[in-house]
Amino acid sequence: MTALALKLLLAHLLGDFLLQPDSWVAQKRQKKHRSPLLYAHIAIHFIVMLALLGFNFTYWLGMLIIVITHYFIDLLKLHLEERYHKGKLFIFDQVAHILVIAAVTYSYHAFTIEVGEFLQPVVLLFITCIVFLGPVAAIIMRLLMNRWVLPEDKENESLPQAGKYIGMLERLLVFAFIVIQQWPAIGWLIAAKSILRFSDLTRAKDRKLTEYVLIGTLLSFSLSIITGLVYFYVRNSI
Repeated sequence: MTALALKLLLAHLLGDFLLQPDSWVAQKRQKKHRSPLLYAHIAIHFIVMLALLGFNFTYWLGMLIIVITHYFIDLLKLHLEERYHKGKLFIFDQVAHILVIAAVTYSYHAFTIEVGEFLQPVVLLFITCIVFLGPVAAIIMRLLMNRWVLPEDKENESLPQAGKYIGMLERLLVFAFIVIQQWPAIGWLIAAKSILRFSDLTRAKDRKLTEYVLIGTLLSFSLSIITGLVYFYVRNSI
């Protein structure tokens, strides 16, 4: 079961990413079902699947289901791109393909998913920490930093909500380093952020930006470290 699932998943990743140039994607978006490259893309998927399965036609029906559903999922995505955000459609597209692969795998090798395994206290604790360090900590950071307002610099406008997502990724990385007991890596992360921020800080006309970045960084890292320590304490007591 595992071997079949991995081969089908690898075929999907190769066909959807490695063997699909950007020029193909652009033409598919322009011509949709009239694009010959859409059908070439589907054919490549079938050939890669067949090759990874050792040209074993035992799974021919499953492969046929995968390529047909792949065509309609891609076509639906192409038609919806004009009305919906491409990022959300990408997630929908990939989840749909993976669900089809899982269903095909199940049809040949039935498997069970024990829900109870995902509700173990340790797993729930880990998920709780991840959620806290993501959107929850972002709100806490915003509330704590609201007392300081920096003047707008229209010459160097940042990406929308870039700071929010950088902070979330930063906290998750620090937490991951704590979980795997790689404390020195946290120091390297601080150093890397300092280097990337150096040009901004040297161009600042006063100390406000430097102090603002320093406070935000220390708060963010402190939340991550405290969460990591609480995670270990609670996990050891379970």
